[in-house]
Amino acid sequence: MSENFLVRDETSLRDLQINAIVKMLFLNNLNVNASNNGLGSGSSNTGGNLLDTIDLENSFNDSELSWKVLILDDVTMGIVSSILRVNDLLKCGVTIHYLIDQKRTPINDVPAIYFVTPTKANLDMITRDIKNDYYSDYYVNFSTNLERSLLEEFAKDVTLAGKSDKIKQVYDQYLNFIVTEPELFSLEINNTYSILNNPKSTEDVINTLCEDISNGLFNTIITSNTIPIIRAPVGGPAEIIAQKLSTKLRDYVINIKLSSNSSSSGSEDYLDRYVLVLLDRNIDFACMFSHSWIYQCMIFDVFNLSKNRVSIPINDTKQNEETENNNKTVQKMKTFDLDPNDFFWKQNSHLPFPEAAENVELELSKYKHDAEEITKKTGITDLNNLNSNSDSDTLQIQEAVKRLPELTARKSVIDNHMNIFSALLAELENKHLDSFFEIEQDPDNKNLKLKFMELLNDGKTNNLNDKLRTFVYLFLTSTNGLPNEFIKDVETYFEKNNFKIGAFKYIYKLREFMTLSQMSLQNKSLENGKPNNKDSQTSTTLSGLYNLTEGKLQGGVGSLITGIKKLLPEKKTIPITNIVEAIMDPLNSSQKNLETTDSYLYLDPRATRGSQTKKPKRQSYNKSIVFVVGGGNYLEYQNLQEWAHSELHNPKKVMYGSTAIVSPNDFLSEISTLSEN
Repeated sequence: MSENFLVRDETSLRDLQINAIVKMLFLNNLNVNASNNGLGSGSSNTGGNLLDTIDLENSFNDSELSWKVLILDDVTMGIVSSILRVNDLLKCGVTIHYLIDQKRTPINDVPAIYFVTPTKANLDMITRDIKNDYYSDYYVNFSTNLERSLLEEFAKDVTLAGKSDKIKQVYDQYLNFIVTEPELFSLEINNTYSILNNPKSTEDVINTLCEDISNGLFNTIITSNTIPIIRAPVGGPAEIIAQKLSTKLRDYVINIKLSSNSSSSGSEDYLDRYVLVLLDRNIDFACMFSHSWIYQCMIFDVFNLSKNRVSIPINDTKQNEETENNNKTVQKMKTFDLDPNDFFWKQNSHLPFPEAAENVELELSKYKHDAEEITKKTGITDLNNLNSNSDSDTLQIQEAVKRLPELTARKSVIDNHMNIFSALLAELENKHLDSFFEIEQDPDNKNLKLKFMELLNDGKTNNLNDKLRTFVYLFLTSTNGLPNEFIKDVETYFEKNNFKIGAFKYIYKLREFMTLSQMSLQNKSLENGKPNNKDSQTSTTLSGLYNLTEGKLQGGVGSLITGIKKLLPEKKTIPITNIVEAIMDPLNSSQKNLETTDSYLYLDPRATRGSQTKKPKRQSYNKSIVFVVGGGNYLEYQNLQEWAHSELHNPKKVMYGSTAIVSPNDFLSEISTLSEN
């Protein structure tokens, strides 16, 4: 992967959302030294994260820093907690935060910032707080636009209570989306695929859902300070959402022009404009089930990675001793924070598992070396013996004390990832996950049937979901289809294990109607056009390669890399990336992929006339927002980023989002419900 992958030339979507929230926490009065291009979203385009410019220590002496209370609801708590931590809130003067519906003690000499979804229930609770003088002043912010009728009712209630002077601000923030990676976002709308594809779903249900999705996209676009050209396939939910979103953006552009008396034609170079690529999940069904070998994707697949927090099982030794007679192993779940300041996550989340595993040991060795250097200079035997309050005036001790916080933070991050690797390796060995990945790498291998049947008959029943996923992946991606006899044998295996295979019925039906799949788009290598190297030899087992105990690697990572290096994933584009390349970079795309996208809808919200009938041109773009209706995954995000920053062409800026980021097992459960209809 190109080193440019870790370099961003301009502000990421995560930075933009952080900037907007920080500005809100500074009572929408923060001087960001940049205009918001007349979009009025409350967002700022500073070229970086505003938190980086806030000095917490010096802020205590800054008369402009006012202390306040932050009030959230469940939705906005998720938005804020994905990108900010308690210390970040403290930098912005937030001393305490509450959920709006929990019991709160009045603090009537402190102002309150409300950041909530615009519902009547939330407005009623805000009105109650105002009437009861919970706080001194009220700064009300909504995650998305507030309906006019609710605003009028709110204003009437506050006025009748004689408290209108207490409300200092009311803002629509357009921030109703979750950002977990620099360019990855989710609308947190679950079960979208099953609702849109359920024959029992009424027209009203589908229209309401599409309206919610278009509203969420509108929020993301306004925060991104852009009015994009919209491309979408015809004949599906993506087309409905594209039409709704285009109308919202066109009305918005007209209102902005009227309010600013602008006569701008919006005819800037297309290279400087974003293109929004709206796609239905059927663009590539197989990737939702695949076993990826990318570090981030594996964590998301195997454990519960949600809003940048991962929960992994940790053995409880004390409880294990108490339950020894019952022959049970007691496990507790421990949660780790993969926040934006996690240097190892930044550098390794997109790498294949073996590379990330090697790097965690390198980081541990580097830490040990730096710690030893300090202990040699100071004469102490343990960093824990350093006292930051020491009056010692030796230069060595002073230097060591200065470096202690950075070293401690590094060690904490390394230990976290050591624990995650330990849990991952246990799952890999316990469920033979490397075997599933190996088989999926080559769905047309002549020995495929034999390999898969050997995997089915491995005597394990704790990986039935994984077996089903791999079969579904093979069924959807094998070029010539799977033999009926082989399919029957697989079905018989699951029936013998009393495992419900409702997903089979839907997948069988789906393949008959799929017009776009991995087979109908032309993939290409991301390694400078070179053919992908495959090794058909069977990988060695992960058993006994190395253990991870108490934050220390035993046996060395070298043996692990030797064991699984043959399983390094091929660097090639997947269907969604092929589509995006055909739209953004037609000169480097294949004719086959271009023909697929030529029929896509073309909408330009800046063109008030004729935009819906305009024939799309094959033009190049440097920036895009890619959105999948019906569920997304980290594999597509990583593949798009790898393509966008590959050395085959000039780097592109690509944001990726979906109605929800769905784990393979959750998606399997979701489509299983469709077989019942």
